[in-house]
Amino acid sequence: MLRIALRTMRFRKGVFVATFLSMTFGAVLVLTCGGLMETGIRSDVPAQRLAATQFVVTGDQSWELPKENPADPEEDTDTAHLGERVRLSADLVTDLARVPGVSSVVGDVSVPANLVRDGGLTAMTGHGWASAELTPYTLTDGSAPSAGDVVLDEKSGMAVGDRVRFAVRDTIETFTVSGLAAGHSRESAVFFAAGDIDRLAGHPGLVDLIGVRADGDLAAVGERLGRVLDGQHATLLSGAERGSAEFPDAGESGESLIVLAAVFGGLATMVALFVVSTTLGLSIQQRGRELALLRAVGTTPRQLRRMVIGEAMFMSVFATGLGCLVGGFIGKFLFDQLAANGVVPIAMVHHSGRLPMTVAAGVGLVSSFVAALVAGRRAARTRPTEALADAAIQRRWLSWFRVVLAVTAFGGGIALFIVTIAVMTGPVAASTAGPSVVLWAIALALVAPGVTKMLLAVLRGPVRAFTGIAGYLATLSAKTRAVRMAAVVTPIMLATGMATANIYLQTTSVAVANEAFVANLRADLVLSSATGGLSPELVDEVRRVPGVEAASEFATSEVYVAAPFDKSLSDDGRPVQGVSADGVDATTTIRPSAGSLSELTGNTVVLSADQAAGLDRGVGDTITMRMGDGADVDVRIVALYPAREGFETLLMPAELVARTRRAGLPAQIMVRTSGDVASVSEALRALVADRPGVAVADRDALVASNAEDQEVGAWINYLMAGMIIAYTAISVVNSLVLSTTARRREFGLQRLTGSTRGQVLRMMAVESGLALVMGVFLGTLIAGLTLMPFTLITAGSLLPTGPISVYLGVVAAAAVLTFGTTLVSTWVGLRTRPVAAAVAPA
Repeated sequence: MLRIALRTMRFRKGVFVATFLSMTFGAVLVLTCGGLMETGIRSDVPAQRLAATQFVVTGDQSWELPKENPADPEEDTDTAHLGERVRLSADLVTDLARVPGVSSVVGDVSVPANLVRDGGLTAMTGHGWASAELTPYTLTDGSAPSAGDVVLDEKSGMAVGDRVRFAVRDTIETFTVSGLAAGHSRESAVFFAAGDIDRLAGHPGLVDLIGVRADGDLAAVGERLGRVLDGQHATLLSGAERGSAEFPDAGESGESLIVLAAVFGGLATMVALFVVSTTLGLSIQQRGRELALLRAVGTTPRQLRRMVIGEAMFMSVFATGLGCLVGGFIGKFLFDQLAANGVVPIAMVHHSGRLPMTVAAGVGLVSSFVAALVAGRRAARTRPTEALADAAIQRRWLSWFRVVLAVTAFGGGIALFIVTIAVMTGPVAASTAGPSVVLWAIALALVAPGVTKMLLAVLRGPVRAFTGIAGYLATLSAKTRAVRMAAVVTPIMLATGMATANIYLQTTSVAVANEAFVANLRADLVLSSATGGLSPELVDEVRRVPGVEAASEFATSEVYVAAPFDKSLSDDGRPVQGVSADGVDATTTIRPSAGSLSELTGNTVVLSADQAAGLDRGVGDTITMRMGDGADVDVRIVALYPAREGFETLLMPAELVARTRRAGLPAQIMVRTSGDVASVSEALRALVADRPGVAVADRDALVASNAEDQEVGAWINYLMAGMIIAYTAISVVNSLVLSTTARRREFGLQRLTGSTRGQVLRMMAVESGLALVMGVFLGTLIAGLTLMPFTLITAGSLLPTGPISVYLGVVAAAAVLTFGTTLVSTWVGLRTRPVAAAVAPA
């Protein structure tokens, strides 16, 4: 039977191409997401500056969360990622140097160092000269630095003996170039003398990491090093893991990539299963007469099923193979875009190995098998005479299997709808709102023939009234072919619904985040630094500028509530803002419901009222916070404030938050003015004129910068969702081409009875309009059911936030695809002579 199917395939080129494309792009989509997930799991960042080490010791960036029930040995222990670099004691360098087999140990400290040259700044990273051997960097000219000297990369364009200025931690110092060095590293490095680097880094007695060079049996040395590090809250890295010490955010970026790939990969898999099943089912419907004739001449149901499944699997093997080949290149391109936009470290290596390929191939083969099994079931079980009668016009579509699937999908969509409204808060509501679009689409697709008949009954009268004979013929044909019409409406519905829902989810998320940022901002001006931070003395100078009402330092980080531990409140990092008590009242809109912001000095904290209630604490109570660098700090609650749900932020003194950051200084100074903003801005620019890298921006620039940060995150989702939407668009084209080309005999008979080409084209234009209206209506319904709970929770509105042009653009794109594909396919079909078309196989 398979041989018969393959021999007749040359007469069904359109069906073959449409099915093959849907299978191929389904595999591409799944492989792309699978490759991103594998990349995130591996988080492979090759060592560069630490390439000459055998081992690297870093602070443990993970925090083992306390158990809710310490007495339960079976309770799983969760971990959290600390957002700032966890530093190590410099004394550990001496301990590691005593380990047998260790040839040298170097404690490395890094600090942002900006070369001041030609009125601008060149970003570099400063290290102690001792750490040059970890790359290794070797001198090509001059000598090692002593106090007041630096060694630069030979690619810097400087010469030995030159005097250079560096801006480090809001100070500018002049050094002499004592030497030039060469090494293999992405970063542009500058090396200081040991005393200078300790002073500039600002955290004496601590190192960022320790590089260990060893001889002999590395496995044995590693075991000895592990024993020394036991209980030190340190991590020993070797081999490919060393690169994560240079890029401490690689682990967190990898986790984010896993989540991103998992969400879109699951969505892609569901869409691929749906699209492949729909396309293959439609292609087999088009062969109804052929399958009916085979049944009439004695083919058994089992033989027919074997033929349909065998043909589908034959195509699927080659389609998934091509998809896996192409998917690797597309996945690499997509990953490069993520790296270029700072989502993952640019040094991270993309992987797309056997497992993603196996999953992609499995999804393609399984979806093809299931689709062929379901599609061939009806033809195989129908009696030959009934099959011949139904071959041209399919009327029966409802089955118990379809009913069960539809009820399940509707139930899933309703469940996610309720969970989003009843359980989710803030932006996290998108995690349940997003997947529901596919469930609603599947549910409506399963009952699409019935829904199509109802919509046709509503639209038939208006269409005939406005389009005359063409509308009469179109509605009559659509009514007769309601099941096949539904197969055309379904992909339009899916493409419209997914595009509208995904785009408006992002525009609403961005708008809500920007609204929350603006609502909490009263500052008119902001000072920011490109050199790593602003000195504490500067905020006092700013306050003395005429026209300045208040000024507050500003630093951000992420902290955890360590005690009292409540898993529902403490297992996620909480955003914290470091501010100055003297200016926070005037630069933010936070107004405490209890306590006072003026007491925000020393080891203190301000919580939202809901957070405090969850911890069963109030003003005056003490809680323990684990800071971003792993340090535990006991802080006193000095105030509570009412916060917007989902956007709760802790407030701490700027000094307390800033010291956990790399530079150890606040990143910005918020300024509230009492006079003319422009004149105050000019005065501030004059104040910082001798501080390279310090800029003064107004409120609009600050809001725009925050919006740009939000758009970067949204862009990622646009990119991933765009791939899925493009795939559904291919499904729209496939379905329309298959549906139109299968009607060549009908077009031939119409022309033999007197219809002109123009009349046939007008009839098909009206049919396309009907399909478009029904598809867009159902797609809009799907998008509404997806967006409504999300926008209600996040924005307090039933309608999403975003320009109407987005929706109009989606509808316009669907119209172009629908009309363009249908009319072009019809025009091609009408090129055949009427007599030949009338006797052509269906």
